[in-house]
Amino acid sequence: MIHRLYAALSWSAIGLGILHIAATPRYAPQLTQAALWFASGGLVMILSGVLNLLNRTYGRSATGLRWASFGTSAVMTAFAGLAGVLGHATIFELVVVLGIFGGCTLCSLLPAARLPNTLV
Repeated sequence: MIHRLYAALSWSAIGLGILHIAATPRYAPQLTQAALWFASGGLVMILSGVLNLLNRTYGRSATGLRWASFGTSAVMTAFAGLAGVLGHATIFELVVVLGIFGGCTLCSLLPAARLPNTLV
């Protein structure tokens, strides 16, 4: 069950990243360095989600992948919290974003969140 939650959170991070990139023209209508930085935030969210999906599938046999996934998710959680506070995000926005990345952080540490090697 927890491995399904981990998948849902990882896919949510990817979806949030896609949404972030798609919203770039709304927040930065012209192609500027600021627009690229905004879009890069979405790209980082997508890559974080992908790393968590890889950890879910291959993490039992790849210790380095487990720690990379945990570290990435923990940094994303802290960064999202700081960005949300500085950007005056609503409580709802903070709960959703921190729930996704915080959930990925917790799941990345749980052996039950990773698929057994026999299913790979």
